[in-house]
Amino acid sequence: MPKQPPLPDAEALCAALAAAMRGHVDPAATALVGIHTGGVWVAERLHAALGLKIPSGSMDVSFYRDDFNQRGLHANTRASHIPFDVEGAHVIIVDDVLYTGRTIRAAMNELFDFGRPARLDLAVLTDRGGRELPIAPTFCPHSMSLPASQMLALERAADGGLSFRVMEK
Repeated sequence: MPKQPPLPDAEALCAALAAAMRGHVDPAATALVGIHTGGVWVAERLHAALGLKIPSGSMDVSFYRDDFNQRGLHANTRASHIPFDVEGAHVIIVDDVLYTGRTIRAAMNELFDFGRPARLDLAVLTDRGGRELPIAPTFCPHSMSLPASQMLALERAADGGLSFRVMEK
């Protein structure tokens, strides 16, 4: 069995991601949209750390995935909530882990149903490689590799602390 790479410290990555974004966002004019579930948690942290004025949004991209027919509807599907005008805005999509790019493609499709942003960026805690679509993060403090048989999941403890766990698919 191959040796498991050490898991990244999710809390440290949140701080590093906020630091990397700080000089590139206008607190009064930048909006965050987190992808359920881990991306929403990260967006909450970034919103506070960056002192953003526009309320953060959240989206569940289940209906926009190109593999919806194969995967079916997730049991915990949530309504998307975009509490700002997307048209002409600087929007940063936030997720925990970037893998194939299909979730981000779905998020972009859904976001454009709300309007056409002036600028769209992507912020993720970690990029695990394995891209199937030409999508790259604007902000990403960490990269790692995992076998295709494993997934990296962000978890939130009762006290709000974030941590990663590797799970077999």
